Amino acid sequence: MLSLLRPRVLLTALLIGAVAVPAFAESGAVGHTQKSPHYILIGFVGGFVRHDNPNHGPVQLAERMERVDPNDSYVRVFENRHRKEAYRDILRLLDRDHDGTLTAEEKDRAHIILFGQSWGGAAVVLLARDLDRVGIPVLLTVQVDSVAKLWQNDTVIPPNVAAAVNYYQPHGLVHGRREIKAADPSRTEILGNYRFDYRQTPVHCDSMLSWYDRLLTPGHAQSECDPRLWGEVETVVREHIAPSGSVASADQRP
Repeated sequence: MLSLLRPRVLLTALLIGAVAVPAFAESGAVGHTQKSPHYILIGFVGGFVRHDNPNHGPVQLAERMERVDPNDSYVRVFENRHRKEAYRDILRLLDRDHDGTLTAEEKDRAHIILFGQSWGGAAVVLLARDLDRVGIPVLLTVQVDSVAKLWQNDTVIPPNVAAAVNYYQPHGLVHGRREIKAADPSRTEILGNYRFDYRQTPVHCDSMLSWYDRLLTPGHAQSECDPRLWGEVETVVREHIAPSGSVASADQRP
């Protein structure tokens, strides 16, 4: 009887292993040979927008960066309320030896770029502060018409950020942060606070806007879909992930 059971036990173990091992490896628990990305690009959408909504600037930028950037870049967009998930994602990606602890060397090798619009712009600053508390540097933060929730502050950029840039429009019930500043100007370069005026140069993206957006927050909504603005964001991101002139601009891409 025992001899008859052994083949069945062995077969069952093999079947379980065939299913469990790929799932275990995919989770990141196994993967010492997995290559960590050189650049980590994390975006946040605004409001209650889904992370994969193709009509919104952060999603479109992420898709372009994924198509033409080196294979060693990791690009992902989150809803602004999922900042902690993005934080855990970054820690996992930086943990090159997968031992659950980040060494000083692993932290120093971080090349992180954060970008977001509206509440997503505020999420960028908050995530940068989360990373600052554990000593992880950030290469660049980009805020587009950044709006903070009542308990948030999206004005002061923490000292772990090397460079930061802010784009805003000033009109409507909802409008972006006019100015950002560095907590430590000796460590963070503010690249600029750039104003866009959609009353003077409107962007026609009504097909993607709700009646609420068109009536109450037209300028803020247009900052989500303005190709010129997001082209500038793409340019500054590319300038920070490659030497000048080595990456084709948005106008030069095939």
